[in-house]
Amino acid sequence: SFQGWHIGHERPYMERNSFHNARKTSYMKGFSSVNVFVIFYKSRICCVSKMEQHNAHIIPRRLEMPLSGGPSAITFQVNGVEYQHTVPATETLAKFLRNRLGLTGLKTGCGEGECGACTVLIDDQAVNSCLVLAFQVEGMRITTIEGLENADGTLSALQQAFIDHGAVQCGYCIPGMVIASEGLLRRNPTPSDAEIRRTLAGNICRCTGFLNIVKAVKSVASAGARAVPE
Repeated sequence: SFQGWHIGHERPYMERNSFHNARKTSYMKGFSSVNVFVIFYKSRICCVSKMEQHNAHIIPRRLEMPLSGGPSAITFQVNGVEYQHTVPATETLAKFLRNRLGLTGLKTGCGEGECGACTVLIDDQAVNSCLVLAFQVEGMRITTIEGLENADGTLSALQQAFIDHGAVQCGYCIPGMVIASEGLLRRNPTPSDAEIRRTLAGNICRCTGFLNIVKAVKSVASAGARAVPE
């Protein structure tokens, strides 16, 4: 459900999902009320780092559902190119980018904002595109993994660092990892290891640990290289 997801809402969507997960856990048979409380409490703690990475307050104004509930005409930029489209009120940004614009570097995973595979930048802030409705990006700038390459078609410093440090295995989570890291480097060109790990807390890699991924991001920060040149 997208109910309550808009700017000005006091509870970020990552926190909302943690409530949802705790509620699902309570349905499991054989769990006492004490066990359920412990799981719920841990869920609340674990969601903090995700909330700080994917902040639901990144869109600078409140955007309401069209009163008619029908399609909306929107104008926005994706990877530096302006688009005008009419979108259904219920179409997510992730589906729109993949199915209509063919930007399949963006991956879809859980569809609940938990795995981070669908991460994009909206006005330079990392957001789970599966939790954003397409009509909400009116007038905004979106960057997907396809938009990070240099003007000559070569990989950006950040993308190359992921290859050089062996941070890629199956590759499914990598676009989201790179985009989340890109958002961090745009905010803070020299992040600490702790800041990098906190930023990637909302992105799940099921193949391995995050050691080489952190090393890749750190190498770009240490070298003073911008992920995307001016």
